[in-house]
Amino acid sequence: MIRFDILTVFPEMFASPCGCSLLKKAADRGFIAIHLHDIRSHAEDKHHMTDDAPYGGGGGMVMKVEPIDRALQSVPATGEDVPIVLMTPQGEPFCQKMAEELAGHQQIILICGHYEGVDERVRTHLATREISIGDYVLTGGELSAMVIVDAVSRLVPGVLGNCESASSDSFSMGLLEYPHYTRPAAYRGWEVPDVLLSGNHREIEAWRRRESLLRTRKRRPDLLKERALTIEEKKWLDMFIDP
Repeated sequence: MIRFDILTVFPEMFASPCGCSLLKKAADRGFIAIHLHDIRSHAEDKHHMTDDAPYGGGGGMVMKVEPIDRALQSVPATGEDVPIVLMTPQGEPFCQKMAEELAGHQQIILICGHYEGVDERVRTHLATREISIGDYVLTGGELSAMVIVDAVSRLVPGVLGNCESASSDSFSMGLLEYPHYTRPAAYRGWEVPDVLLSGNHREIEAWRRRESLLRTRKRRPDLLKERALTIEEKKWLDMFIDP
């Protein structure tokens, strides 16, 4: 089981994504546990302020270090080497490999920044890791934290109904996933490839690997630079031209 502890000023934002679909089923079955910690409740002034104007002037407000630190101290540690992740556009780009790495922990703490940003002392003294989900700016770190929880949770054994689903997903093998089809076999003249109807599992597997490779070359050629191609895969790339 993995325990997620999420520090946020808007815990209500997690009610819907954590209360339905895969995450709810995983939590109900005891594969994951999601605990929300309201940073605002750890602010000691009468107005429960979690932000203040930046030193040196400038626009926007900055999240204060004290309530975040107190919220962090209230989180029970379930083991050693618990990653304390600050969600920030300045962090490491999130990827499938990172999700797999995080899935190896028993507990993950996620700090959701907001407003103009967080006091630098959160970054330098409290967080052990900084992660970004993309080169764009969001209103806060809550949506980013949801992405982390979802991506990591589906890698926990037992969460997915089919144990092969996670291993065949896009990026899990360094390639984009192959095309999927289901019934009907023909619709408006759009036919399912014959090989998928053949029952020949060896040919089907070869087709899927080839299609995954060709799709990656067409849409994300950068991924191929990081992958050691087999002799067979190199032949496929030489034989087939992207449509």
